[in-house]
Amino acid sequence: MIKKFIKYCQTCYDELAHKVTWPTYKELTGSAVLVLTASVIIALVVFAMDKIFETLMGIVYPS
Repeated sequence: MIKKFIKYCQTCYDELAHKVTWPTYKELTGSAVLVLTASVIIALVVFAMDKIFETLMGIVYPS
């Protein structure tokens, strides 16, 4: 049982150290900017939809 666990850990380390391709700094910052931009755009769309819905509800149900 212990030998299997040790073998598993060695295999995991070997895969992470030698087989996985890690992104470069440039790729990582590019992805981060893309995610940030998409998040801001989605937030603005949701904000606009909320304001439109609020206006429509104000027309339908005046206070």
